[in-house]
Amino acid sequence: MRKLYITLTALLCALCAGNQQITAQVLPNAYFNIDWQLGIPLSNDFADKTSGWGMNFEGGYFLTDAITIGGFLNYQTSFRKFPRETLQLSDGSALTTSQKHALFHLPFGVAARYNWLTDSIFQPYAGLKLGASYAQISSYYYIYKQYEDTWGFHLQPEIGVSIFPRPDMRFGFHAAFYYSYSTNQGDLLTYSLNGINNFGFRFGISF
Repeated sequence: MRKLYITLTALLCALCAGNQQITAQVLPNAYFNIDWQLGIPLSNDFADKTSGWGMNFEGGYFLTDAITIGGFLNYQTSFRKFPRETLQLSDGSALTTSQKHALFHLPFGVAARYNWLTDSIFQPYAGLKLGASYAQISSYYYIYKQYEDTWGFHLQPEIGVSIFPRPDMRFGFHAAFYYSYSTNQGDLLTYSLNGINNFGFRFGISF
């Protein structure tokens, strides 16, 4: 995870250095967002703690002054700790252990927006993301890790705003609130995952 964040930070610096030339010369009608993401799980007993281990990447093209279409990829990892307990497993055996659950969630797909006030400093929008959802549910106990990979469908409405201190220079900040639902299902030990519901907040750069 540390190497991943170092790599993403380096990528972010490179994008910031060249974004004005890219958007102005190569992709004049495009936009890009890179965000830190805070996720709050809803109705998820497997991993239910609010987590800031997430990022969002999105890019698109202005079909009109108000409508954009593009793609997205984001990820979020949520956790939950369990005290020492005895689990009665389905094969008639039992396991006594403490655990730490982790839910890694990576949706990706198509993103669409409707934008307002596109010539102003504050440019609000309403958006919708649709696509596929990969998730890995994991249980860590002692030196062992048990996990299952799952796939599902992903739906994510959001509202947000892009803030450009200088409207003539398309480089600024991005903030958004979102809700996401994925149909992923899985079973691990005596625990089950039946859909992934999250509410969250994003903050980053926009260009």
